[in-house]
Amino acid sequence: MFAVLKTGGKQYKVQSGDTLRVEKLAATAGETIQFNEILMVGTTIGAPMVADAGVQAEVIDQIKGDKVINFVKRRRKHSSKRTKGHRQQLTLVRITEILEKGADKTGVKAAIGAGSVSAVAVEAAAPAKKAAPKKATKAAPAAEAGADDLKALSGVGPALEKKLHEAGVTTFAQIAGWGADDIAEMDEKLSFKGRIEREGWVDQAKDLAK
Repeated sequence: MFAVLKTGGKQYKVQSGDTLRVEKLAATAGETIQFNEILMVGTTIGAPMVADAGVQAEVIDQIKGDKVINFVKRRRKHSSKRTKGHRQQLTLVRITEILEKGADKTGVKAAIGAGSVSAVAVEAAAPAKKAAPKKATKAAPAAEAGADDLKALSGVGPALEKKLHEAGVTTFAQIAGWGADDIAEMDEKLSFKGRIEREGWVDQAKDLAK
């Protein structure tokens, strides 16, 4: 009885005892493997595969195919030539058994391309990527209980009010009590360059604090 199996994108017609070279499989010499993509067994033709059929084989060795020479020459202003050799990696197997039925229950290792197994192995071995921790956003300091709405002062908006809170200024009474040294110090902290006096914050704060 013969079978037609598919592996490595190619089809092979085989019988028990046949030896063939296929695209490299993830297996070691002496292992028994099972091809499960069977297109035909005897007179049974698959649609496209024959259900529950399989072909078992013993791995003889991992080998390399004949060397193929690839020569490239470019005929341009800056001409170039390149010669490159390549030997395809193959697996040598001996067909031991053809199964018309029951292949799903044998428990024999499936014949899988080495590339496919490598991809799965690398993915499994790679540590799971941890989600990058979100950068903590600096929370604005909470206004103290009894704090005044400093935005009532001329030229003070939410951003400037936040800076004043960060500097420890939260009430009109504080601003109303500023002297020349206090004003100079706050101008320096907030980079105002005389703005406090120009806007008249101290006088405004005295009125608002009443």
